[in-house]
Amino acid sequence: MELKTIEHLCGLSKLSYDDDGMRKVMGEMGSIIDLMDEIKSFDLEYDDTKDNNEIRLGDTREDVPEESFPTEKLLANAENTDGCYVVPKVVE
Repeated sequence: MELKTIEHLCGLSKLSYDDDGMRKVMGEMGSIIDLMDEIKSFDLEYDDTKDNNEIRLGDTREDVPEESFPTEKLLANAENTDGCYVVPKVVE
């Protein structure tokens, strides 16, 4: 990257540097551009056949229905039930 380009970018962003600062910024910008070039070289093609999050069907539990708690028993000690559960307010 040329020094003129850095001076132009610094002017656009309202930054002011002395000569040493400009050279430092020029080196840092060069490093950033090199990093971006390296990132562009990676294969980022999405393959949905590999998108299984490493879960195999044999690893899941068997879906067995279980008895749940009766609603009447859970609501027996609630102040105002109206068929609903009262929970503490967490967002004010």
